[in-house]
Amino acid sequence: MRHTLSVLVENKFGVLARVAGMFSGRGFNIDTLNVAPTHDPKYSRITATVKGDSQQLDQCIKQLHKLIDVLEVSDLGQGQFASRELILLKVAGDGGKRSEIVQICDIFRAKIIDVSQRSVIIELTGNQEKVDAFLQMIEPFGIKAMARTGIAALERNRKLEL
Repeated sequence: MRHTLSVLVENKFGVLARVAGMFSGRGFNIDTLNVAPTHDPKYSRITATVKGDSQQLDQCIKQLHKLIDVLEVSDLGQGQFASRELILLKVAGDGGKRSEIVQICDIFRAKIIDVSQRSVIIELTGNQEKVDAFLQMIEPFGIKAMARTGIAALERNRKLEL
């Protein structure tokens, strides 16, 4: 089963390595990982999607709580949360294909952020299902390169925190 974890940590050197090491030590493969400072630069939020059963996940959460620089751990799968992912794609796009690529981008509300003679670079944000559907539509044109951020997520209806 897939789980989304939100981990609030102190923004210090080595914290990410310790958190990632804890996941691997418990046999979790991290599917996506997103880390960035919060509005307070003293803290960072780590959002990770992992696969495992509920018993493994419970043990993993308990181990995360034991790490010194971890302030809060939330299993976002247990409640409602908002999530988004960013993807940048370089797609083969000569003159003949470009109008079709633009139409697909319009349908998905993607932005073309760079154009050259042989390719276009596209930016898309959305939930994972939207990103996956866009990739299926755009793949036949030829994806030359891709950068995908992983999920950034916040729990809904929660008291205001750091």
